[in-house]
Amino acid sequence: MQAEDVKRHLETHLPGTRVEVEGQGCDFQLNLISDELAALSPVKRQQQVYAHLNAWIADGSIHAVTMKFFTPSAWAARS
Repeated sequence: MQAEDVKRHLETHLPGTRVEVEGQGCDFQLNLISDELAALSPVKRQQQVYAHLNAWIADGSIHAVTMKFFTPSAWAARS
């Protein structure tokens, strides 16, 4: 599994969300930049993302995922 595949897949299925992916193989760190996701509860955020990754998790293509959520302004201000 490539980071670019994860990025493309999530950005396609979560319109309005920018996804930055770090990692390779089966372990990934996701930074999800979206006002919509940031407004949800932590559990609802993860459910939204896992809904689109579950097939890859089930077949072992993805083993570990960590997620951080940002609004666009918080993402821009972090550096």
